[in-house]
Amino acid sequence: MTDRSSTPDQQPPTKIDTTVPHSARIWNYWMGGKDNYEVDRIAGDEYREVAPNIETMARASRAYLIRSVTHVAGECGIRQFLDIGTGLPTYDNTHQVAQRVAPEARIVYVDNDPLVLRHAQALLTSTREGVTDYIDADLHEPERILEAAAKTLDFDRPIALMLMGILGHIQNYDEAVSIVRRLQAALPSGSYFVHYDSTDTDQALKQAQQGYDDTGAIPYVLRSVEQVSRFYEGLELIEPGIVSCPLWRPAPSETDIETTDVHGGVARKP
Repeated sequence: MTDRSSTPDQQPPTKIDTTVPHSARIWNYWMGGKDNYEVDRIAGDEYREVAPNIETMARASRAYLIRSVTHVAGECGIRQFLDIGTGLPTYDNTHQVAQRVAPEARIVYVDNDPLVLRHAQALLTSTREGVTDYIDADLHEPERILEAAAKTLDFDRPIALMLMGILGHIQNYDEAVSIVRRLQAALPSGSYFVHYDSTDTDQALKQAQQGYDDTGAIPYVLRSVEQVSRFYEGLELIEPGIVSCPLWRPAPSETDIETTDVHGGVARKP
């Protein structure tokens, strides 16, 4: 475990609002986790009634994270990861996957949800050779994230920037593109962009998302695949490109793959 002044147990306590559902806690519920409240389970059940495939999407997204991080740490040789929008710890978190491949890997998690902050100690375990750290910060402030991450990561060496299911929370599309550009600009050549977001490719999902947004929770914008693709401009996409996440380099044993309305890809910065 790291020994840093910014570790979560030294942060002032923040009140958790249990009256409004929160996407990180609902995602945790769909993944079979226990770190959620009744308001989240009710919202999650209502969402699933309209879009029954949502739990498949959640689990497919985690499987994609496992495959993509394994590939980037293994075949691409990346040893540093900046995972923004971490969410609640569940299983096979980024540091666990990366350090299985490369025990010396260094991982910085970023989130600003108070429940995630409270559970961040579970994310700060690490191999003796590697490092993990956690930053309490908002994606709307990319420069602050980069400054804090530089205390742990070496920005003269390649880094994998991970934005997994988080950009939909940036409601203004031009702002979302700007944030991605600013984060990518800080990375050295040979770095990687690892990403996925839910897309507007299913009417039931769009209806379910609107119902969720109407609860007063932080909205999530479902965007077109074309809009999602713009996040990768200027980068070198790795095959098979931007696809439904279950189609991104599945294991040879996987057959009859069910696609989901979550698209993502991995790209290298030239």
